[in-house]
Amino acid sequence: MQGVGYRAFLHHWAMRLQVSGWARNRRDGSVEAFLCGAAADVEALLDRMRQGPPSSFVADLRFVEPAETLSREGFELRPTL
Repeated sequence: MQGVGYRAFLHHWAMRLQVSGWARNRRDGSVEAFLCGAAADVEALLDRMRQGPPSSFVADLRFVEPAETLSREGFELRPTL
């Protein structure tokens, strides 16, 4: 999904929905994100993520147990991993 503005799209909607966390591109072309917020807000963001920006194609979303906790507010765009 890289090169279609997916992270900027995700950042926009996370801030609008008051969901905190981070997102980064991965070298395999996927985008990884950590989301934290009220269940309804996170679900609304996940719905947006499934659609993606106009020039994107979202094949799937996968969920894994987080390896970290988040104790601050805001949404950060991290460097590619």
